[in-house]
Amino acid sequence: MRALLPHLVGVVIAGVRRVGSTIRIAAEPQGDRGRCPGCDGESARVHSRYRRQLADTAIGGHPVMIDLRVRRFFCDTIDCTAKTFAEQAPGLTRSRSRRTPVLGAMVTAIGLAVAGRAGARLATRLGVAVGRDTLLRAVRAMTDPEIGEVSVLGIDDFAIRRGHVYGTLVLDMVTSKPIDLLADRTSDTVATWLKEHPGTEVVCRDRAGAYAEGIRIGAPDAVQVADRWHLWHNLAEAVEKTVTRHRADLRLPDQEVGQVGVVTARVDENADAASEWIDGRLVTRTRERHSAVRQLASQGMSISAIGRKLSLDRRTVRRFARATEVEELLTKAESRASLLDEFKPHLHERFNAGCTDAARLTREIVELGYRGSDKTVRRYLQPLRSALNSLPSAPAAPSVRQATGWLTRHPDRLSTDERTELEALLERSPALATTRDLVHDFAEIMSERRGSDLGAWMADVDTKGDRALRSFVTGLRRDLDAVTAGLTLPYSSGPVEGHITRIILWNLTCQGHSRLRWLTETIGSRVAVAGTPISRGVVPVGVGTSISRSRRLSRAVWPSSTAARSSSLSGIAASIRCRLSLASNSCPLPDALGA
Repeated sequence: MRALLPHLVGVVIAGVRRVGSTIRIAAEPQGDRGRCPGCDGESARVHSRYRRQLADTAIGGHPVMIDLRVRRFFCDTIDCTAKTFAEQAPGLTRSRSRRTPVLGAMVTAIGLAVAGRAGARLATRLGVAVGRDTLLRAVRAMTDPEIGEVSVLGIDDFAIRRGHVYGTLVLDMVTSKPIDLLADRTSDTVATWLKEHPGTEVVCRDRAGAYAEGIRIGAPDAVQVADRWHLWHNLAEAVEKTVTRHRADLRLPDQEVGQVGVVTARVDENADAASEWIDGRLVTRTRERHSAVRQLASQGMSISAIGRKLSLDRRTVRRFARATEVEELLTKAESRASLLDEFKPHLHERFNAGCTDAARLTREIVELGYRGSDKTVRRYLQPLRSALNSLPSAPAAPSVRQATGWLTRHPDRLSTDERTELEALLERSPALATTRDLVHDFAEIMSERRGSDLGAWMADVDTKGDRALRSFVTGLRRDLDAVTAGLTLPYSSGPVEGHITRIILWNLTCQGHSRLRWLTETIGSRVAVAGTPISRGVVPVGVGTSISRSRRLSRAVWPSSTAARSSSLSGIAASIRCRLSLASNSCPLPDALGA
């Protein structure tokens, strides 16, 4: 008995019988005394007896029910508020519990692993009768891990509803474990949390101003470290704007085009006519929208009102309103890649051979991997058919994105052809050559942790750099201490970004009003989220697509679809605590199972 059923050592087994498919064990506690849970005093005076039924782990695949005959004692302590109390069998019973601790730990483990209906189906196969709601309640009943003193923190935001509702993840950078979730990403919330948890020495963050202000207020002595990935990403954006300003240098010179058999200058114009015709429409539309948005904004109209008037999304209106110059918007509009770029040399070659049928050419490039529509091919060929001149079959000039990649990538990671094209491009464009040198200098400072050399590099940019790079340096100076620390100290926000990616993945597969509440409870946050219901679970996207939203939100749990996909998704949110390494801090499963 001690080896097979150690939790039944403290009781006397009166009999074992099988009723249907259930094994029922009759038992009663040993001894003639009980201990009061209120005053911890012993008593031998029996008030009454009653029977408790406790569900236990299965034996041989059969459910087990323990019929425990327990006693209720009088409490003889005068000062105790309890007049009577029920005895508890150590390791077997808990107050008001209808499961043994071993079975309770198993139910919690199943809830963490798969939750919902999938967990209920798994538990049934294991001989445990448990419902989907019970599994979710077991996960929510887990105690939050204590947040001790954390010297190195990492914080970053994640979207509950992109563009509307955001939260903040707080990570222990030493152990790479999440320790809390905050209900928003404002500076006040971050400052309040840091004041409640003193002892922070280093905080890793992105370049968001709200986090910088919150850390300055909540932990003024902490060193703020700007993430190096975000620094390099901001630099790459500045390089892309620089390449766009010098887009004319990307085109091949007349000598190279002439070597492939082009005779007249009129052909050069036709070679670019299609792309210029399409890009011209986009640029014209961008200029018109920018002018209209700025004009309405100057009249005092709100972002929402402008969006309704111009039939534009609020985020588009906000982006146009914030751009003081239309060139800031044209940077992306003019550098937008096309699905047709890769197949233009083939179109040129076939057009030279006399094939001008857009449908036929579309079928040919579809076989080569083209994923666009035939309308795109027709628009590209339309300005060329009237002239019927031969097009150059030479490779197309590099795009803005390609040139940006060449300038920001490590030279050893460039192929031989890319290196050759980059050298030719730098010979044609002294401005891009200067940009390449500045980018390489910054890369050396970042990789070798030479934050002390940042000042000299910024001075070089002020002297030789393009306008976009100078704007990048202006942003660095506003956050100079954190940037210098990020280029000097070994800390990085990489672990935070990894956990944010997981949360985003789970969030994309879930919907409903209780997302943040569910994430908050399963990850272990103690912050109360106002206005979020706590009685409903989260329903994955795609489950029951023909059902109305109100009906989906009214369901008490996780996915109802019998498809394998919904079964695999049903436990995503419930397993957050386990997969983020929080279960080992708060779940009594290893001890309960004797592991």
